Order: sequence, then structure tokens, then C-alpha cells
Amino acid sequence: MSFYAENKGAGNRSESENWRIKGVNPLTPPDLLQSEIPQTPESKATVLQGREEAVSIITGTDEKKRLLVVIGPCSIHDPDAALAYCDLLLGAKEKYKDELLIVMRSYLEKPRTTVGWKGLINDPDIDGSFKINKGLRLARQLFVDLTSKGMPIATEVLDTISPQFLADVLSVGAIGARTTESQLHRELASGLSFPVGFKNGTDGSLGVAIDAIGAVKHPHHFLSVTKPGVVAIVGTTGNEDCFVILRGGTKGTNYDAESIKEAKASLEKKGMRQSLMVDCSHGNSNKDHNNQPKVAASIAEQLANGEEAIMGVMIESNINEGNQKVPAEGKAGLKYGVSITDACINWETTEAVLAQLAEGVKKRRSVLGVNGTA
Repeated sequence: MSFYAENKGAGNRSESENWRIKGVNPLTPPDLLQSEIPQTPESKATVLQGREEAVSIITGTDEKKRLLVVIGPCSIHDPDAALAYCDLLLGAKEKYKDELLIVMRSYLEKPRTTVGWKGLINDPDIDGSFKINKGLRLARQLFVDLTSKGMPIATEVLDTISPQFLADVLSVGAIGARTTESQLHRELASGLSFPVGFKNGTDGSLGVAIDAIGAVKHPHHFLSVTKPGVVAIVGTTGNEDCFVILRGGTKGTNYDAESIKEAKASLEKKGMRQSLMVDCSHGNSNKDHNNQPKVAASIAEQLANGEEAIMGVMIESNINEGNQKVPAEGKAGLKYGVSITDACINWETTEAVLAQLAEGVKKRRSVLGVNGTA
């Protein structure tokens, strides 16, 4: 990677700062990118409606007792394939609109346990060139295109700067297991204009996620940048639309009825809303994408038995099954519609899983005496 301003003092330990910095490149200001790629009226309508409906489900006020389904690729590396997947998902969104609120998982930044490809924003060409300005441009164009089609989207927020480029086109956010305990991410979530889910810790511990949603309800102050790109102190009002995501962990899964019962008790003990989303992947699938339908089947069964605390699920799905390594020739050698991070279920399996979840919602409504056509 070349730098606009190369640091001549890199490696010089006699310097008191920056000797580990190779150089810096200018970053496109958020308002410039938003001006060049403006949100369309269709996009804004989709985003706002998606937020409103998601909040109603999270807070238990949705009259149809629907399920919030955040579903899509583990991460997006091919915008064209993402748009094709969106077209498939739009059909399911309309088909199950009375049972499911489908929001497309649109993850562009990947936190890594050690090292690896960090996502479309960080390295859009998947070749170690780290053209972040290009990544932000691709990301914003994709998000505007997806939402203009009528598909609300969800993503993971990893820092306090990239939301200035993208937050206006998001309906749901997530904080990952590795960052749920981070004060910075809690502060960030307290100022976002959409609901945010916090995953339990990588070891499966629930306390950090519950503490997080308790913290983000309150106002916070932190360092970020303004739309023109000037560093600033940001003050927030707090975000009451946050929730826990159960994703399993090194200690085992936590999607079964007993785990749901324990999670509800933990939330009740803290005086918090009993509102849970279950991640069908990661620890709950034992990192095997073939187990995701089994997790979804358990959730559908619990819904059918009248469980009200489960308000959502998260599923890693793609056009084609599994995942792939980036070949020596780079992007040109990748298979179409196949993840390059975590393995995903394919579209045919996705259709079956969505049908099963929708049926579970119908049965829950019947048990609770709720009119699904309200």
C-alpha cells in the first residue's frame, strides 16, 4: 500500500511517537460521499419503515407478533451478487410479510479473532491494497441500491467513523461478541438512530450483553468526526431500542428452551425487557452451517409453543452453500455467490427455513389469540 504522506521516521525508536506508523492517506469526508451518492426517496422510505417495524417487534408492540429475521451473507465481497441475493429475498419478504419482518444482513466489516480479510470497506479488492476510500464508496452505493429496491438492511458497527458514511441507510445494527464489552461501542450505539443488538460474549456469557443494553440507554460523550470530517466530541441521548443476541459460545449453545428461560430470568432480574434474538450461526451452530436449520427448527417449535420472548433470529445465508478461500489469482478466481468468510446455507435451504419460521409465528399467534391480519 502506498501512502500520500509517508512517515520517514517509521522504525526509528528514537522518536517519541509514530515510529510504528508507515504513513497516512486522506479520507473522503462523509458529507462529500453522501453528496456524491445521495439517499433516494425510495431508500429513505424503506429505511424508516424498517426501523419503525423493527422497533415495534423488539419492544413487543407489533400487533401481528411477527418475527424479526436478519438474514443474508456472512459478509459481502461482491456487490453484484448481493443485489442478486436481495432480489431473491424480496420475494420471500413479500410472501411472509404477515409473519416475518425480513431485513437483509449486509455486513461489510469483519472483526477478526486473529487476522484475515477485514471486509469490503477495508480491502475492497481483496488483495491487500486497502483502498478504504473505494470501499466506502462501494459500500454506500450498495446500501443505497439495496434500500432503494425496498429491502431494509442490517450491519455490524465496528468504529465511530464509518457510521457517518452509512448510518442513514441502516435499519438495524449489531455489536459483535468481541466488542460487546467495549465502552467505545456502547457509546456509539447510544447515539445511533436505529435499534442495535448486542451479542453475548465469545465464551457464551450473557452478562456482558445485558450490561451493554443497560449502559446504552443512557447519554454518553465520545470522540468521533463530523460530516465535514472534523474531529469532534459527540453527545448522545441514549438508545432504548437495544436487545440481546444469543449466539452461543465456547461453553456451548444457548438457543434451546432452557437457555431461553435462563436468559429471560437474567433480563428480568435486571429489570429489562425480555426481548431476545437468536443467532442460528456461530456458537449455536458449532460453526457448521448445516446446523443452522436445526437451530431455526428449534426456534420455530418454541414459537409454536407460544414463546413471546424470542422476537428475532439471525441467519447466515447466501445464493450458494458453504464458503471458499480466496485463490492465488484473487477475486477473478472466486466462485459466484459463495461466502469468503463463514459458511452459509444456500437459497433453497433458506426458503425452507423461512417457511418453517413463518409457520411457527402463525402457531404462536393461534396460541396467544392474536389476529395475524391486524
